[in-house]
Amino acid sequence: MQRRVSAALVTGLMVVMGAFATGSFAKNKNDKSLPPYIVNAHTIAVVIDPSAGVSLDDPRANEVARKDVETALLNWGRFMPMTGTPGADLIIVIRKGHAKTVDDTVIGPPTNNRPGVINPMDNGVSAGIQRGTQAGVPDASSQGGSAHTQAEIGSVEDSFIVYDGAIKDPLDSSPGWRYTAKDGLHSHNVPAVDEFRKAVVAADKAAAAKNP
Repeated sequence: MQRRVSAALVTGLMVVMGAFATGSFAKNKNDKSLPPYIVNAHTIAVVIDPSAGVSLDDPRANEVARKDVETALLNWGRFMPMTGTPGADLIIVIRKGHAKTVDDTVIGPPTNNRPGVINPMDNGVSAGIQRGTQAGVPDASSQGGSAHTQAEIGSVEDSFIVYDGAIKDPLDSSPGWRYTAKDGLHSHNVPAVDEFRKAVVAADKAAAAKNP
């Protein structure tokens, strides 16, 4: 009897651990419900996931994705992208998926070094020449140690996660909205931004219906 109970307990723990690993206790994978702080936001900062390594096969993948997301946000016109997180109502953390489950990456160089000015243009964004680590965003390099290669295990799907920029340590809080999909950060059309736009429009319509 005791052996059966122990086996059941182990099985239960495995199910719980699996649920945490797959995000079953979090919001749905492509959740479209929005908290008020997203609907009422005006400014937004786009950063690369600080824990993301630099792929040896495509070292600029995350930088290009960040620019594509900022361009798509500018074209939408709902939020004004900022170069730093201080003062941003929302913080979007993006990360390109891996070409394969285990990928060789470099850990150490700053992932959020970027130009200091974002300006809208007809064909995208123009950035100034001032460079430096994006304020308020931790980097792998800030943890000390020199750059080194490692085998990084990660998802093949791109991720786009929205956090409340007005709270302390926003990246340590629960996200307000997320989108993960293969090629979700695909250049030019950027499906993640399109899905975010749809969610915001739906939230606006729901709010208008409640308060005609």
